[in-house]
Amino acid sequence: MYKETNIRTVAKGFSWRFFATATTVVIVYIFFKRLDLAIAAGVVETISKVALYYVHEKLWQRVRWGKKKIEPFNLWFTGLPLSGKTTIANLVYEKLQKYDIPLERIDSKDIRDVIPDIGYSREDRNRHMHRIGHLIKTLQNNSISTIASFVSPYRESRKAIREMVKNNVVVYVKADIETCKTRDYKGVYAKALNGELQNFSGINDVYEEPQHAEIIIETELTSPEEAAETIIHYLKKHYIKL
Repeated sequence: MYKETNIRTVAKGFSWRFFATATTVVIVYIFFKRLDLAIAAGVVETISKVALYYVHEKLWQRVRWGKKKIEPFNLWFTGLPLSGKTTIANLVYEKLQKYDIPLERIDSKDIRDVIPDIGYSREDRNRHMHRIGHLIKTLQNNSISTIASFVSPYRESRKAIREMVKNNVVVYVKADIETCKTRDYKGVYAKALNGELQNFSGINDVYEEPQHAEIIIETELTSPEEAAETIIHYLKKHYIKL
């Protein structure tokens, strides 16, 4: 979470005292009809109250009563290639920015750009998921929540992620093969069908549907905006609670 800096506390004190001092000056002038006395009272009050406000804020920062820590969570988006995972995950990430939560976005493409020689066999994918789980666990140890989008076609790898990280929320972005093909701006489904791509989930490799997903988004019936709102509502109910 975020820590209040000294300079921010001081700035808040001065902004508050500007309005409060103006009120004091006006009141003193109304009662005594002396501008010099009103200004002097305002100056003395400003200096003393800013100092007191600073001390007051610092004392309250030491008190945990009334504070509720937001435990880090992980949103795990899974689904067939081009099912809409990245689109919805990006939208959720944008919407969560206003809650000022320490948050990181992790997408399969970005990770593969960093580690390009990751294979696509079942063994390679499962090993890769353990790396991602370790990354998320490290971020969570620093109170950072994550939004991750990976095809993650195998149940054993998704189970490993659930066991490794805290507050794991599986979002199954559900779309059939034909729908995914219509979104295939990359031409990857055509290449898989022609045999140019091997171990392609849903074509020449399996995609094992999640059996215990916390949220299921049927993209043929739900717009990305509606899906994002559904996910935000779930988080506010279970984790954010602001």
